Amino acid sequence: MRTDPYDILGVSRSATQKDVQAAFRKLAKKYHPDLNPGNAKAEALFKEITAAHEILGDEDKRGRFDRGEIDINGAEQAPRFHRSRATADGPGAGPFGTEGFADIGGFEDVFASFMNRRTGGNGFAGKGSDMHFSMDVEFLDAINGATRTVTLPGGQNLDVKIPAGTRDGQTLRLRGKGSLGSGGSAPGDALIDVRVKPHPFFKRDEDDIRIELPITVAEAVLGGKVKVPTLTGFVNLTLKPHSDSGTVLRLRGKGVARRDGGRGDMLVTLKIVLPESPDPELSALMENWSHRNTTDPRRHMTV
Repeated sequence: MRTDPYDILGVSRSATQKDVQAAFRKLAKKYHPDLNPGNAKAEALFKEITAAHEILGDEDKRGRFDRGEIDINGAEQAPRFHRSRATADGPGAGPFGTEGFADIGGFEDVFASFMNRRTGGNGFAGKGSDMHFSMDVEFLDAINGATRTVTLPGGQNLDVKIPAGTRDGQTLRLRGKGSLGSGGSAPGDALIDVRVKPHPFFKRDEDDIRIELPITVAEAVLGGKVKVPTLTGFVNLTLKPHSDSGTVLRLRGKGVARRDGGRGDMLVTLKIVLPESPDPELSALMENWSHRNTTDPRRHMTV
């Protein structure tokens, strides 16, 4: 197993954090288990890539790795000592001489002191690292809530609950589903960045939902009831006679669920749509009507 995260991600030691993120995304997309089912080599590479990103993607951990304080798994490394002066090199002396660490109080004492400062005398221990993932979510699943399954590195499947009202870019935290901690300590968390897919005709505006509703010329002129799709099914909407394009009607409580238990509204914008094919009767009617109508709808447009 490779132990240099720079080598694994294919970046130099002078790479910026932006370069690191770009390299990680490219490799993670290529070797993700979901895209390589049954491919043990891809799975192993994905584990390496994830471990490397856990170190280099965090500036503090990256600095500690560069200084030799932790390894690629985030585990503490033994302190490095350097001889500060020459010592005895008579028969039986070791590579540093028999008094090689006399000037720093003895290796054993220093090492024990280091251990106690780090962990209170219990060895090297620390909470595991958080792991970052991204997940595409359907628009209606994000609005209404759902449960979806994601595959973690190592092939573990995990059910993720998507709360109702989840926003695009929101991060879901799964506690205890990250990297294992050292020395028997608690594991880190899994952080899932949600990417909400666009919907064909629903658009989210804070807690409201906007929709453009096509209506016929007859419905616009005469009014009546029309069916409107909502997040939870169709409802009937009453149009007043002479309803114009651009008119916005409000369906209260048909928007996004809020934390206080209420819901936003649905804002319906009317759009008059002509028949797909030319209608001779409609054309004749409009021609006869236009001779009697002298209203100019553009009379207010002056420059």
